[in-house]
Amino acid sequence: MLDRLETANWLDRVGDPLQRGVQAVLRGRIRDVLHGVWLGHPLHPALVQLPIGAWLSTAVVDALPGADRTATVLTGVGTAGALPAVAAGLNDWASLSREQRRIGLVHASVNVVAVGLYTGSLIARLSGNHHLGRRLAYAGLAGSSLGAYLGGHLSYRQAAAVNQAEAFLRQIPEGWQDLCAQDALAEGKPFRASIGEVPVVVTRTDGAVTAMIGNCGHQTGPLGDGELINVDGAECLVCPWHGSTFRLSDGVVLHGPAASDQPLLRTREVGGRIQASLP
Repeated sequence: MLDRLETANWLDRVGDPLQRGVQAVLRGRIRDVLHGVWLGHPLHPALVQLPIGAWLSTAVVDALPGADRTATVLTGVGTAGALPAVAAGLNDWASLSREQRRIGLVHASVNVVAVGLYTGSLIARLSGNHHLGRRLAYAGLAGSSLGAYLGGHLSYRQAAAVNQAEAFLRQIPEGWQDLCAQDALAEGKPFRASIGEVPVVVTRTDGAVTAMIGNCGHQTGPLGDGELINVDGAECLVCPWHGSTFRLSDGVVLHGPAASDQPLLRTREVGGRIQASLP
């Protein structure tokens, strides 16, 4: 069924306008914060722990006698905690591939329904109708469980928000590997090279040569086609697909959607050739 959803282009009639809206609203510093650039990995998976934990606890407490007050507090905590998780999830979703966005749209829709059910549960409990509150909460738990299943498919089947660059390091042999001739490098222009099947992007800026894995860790965008820019005095490489920005000196990600640093290789010049090795 999920394979069918990945190819269900009718979802794009909703997904494409929503993507444009999210990208128009969430920009700049807010976008980077929600991507988890400051954290070193995506923020959304960390944020969902609060609502999931609170709602699961609500389900347990609801089965106990005389725990209406505790269940109400847990329902409120989980519902409030879901809001930033939704914002971070939408922010990540807007930078995914089309097939991933289709699954993500269903994932988000199911979770929005779950949040609505828990909101109704909270309102019912605060009004004194704890029986209805429990029923709505259990329905919400079923919805959030389905949403979690779809999120797992996104992460572990479709590799959404997974660092795509790190695996390339394990394909590079030990020792120094030839990349290119030194005179093939133009000042301030990325050069596409490879070590076997591993793509590498080589740059020369102010005489310094750097080499990093050539496919962006976010969605494997070709960094060799990217642009060199200066950010706060540091030379950086911008991915041409989604705009992730990496500092050349150490591979640190400065702007998302990538949340992980881009792997950097050591370099040296020998006999007019540029060589690279594992860090």
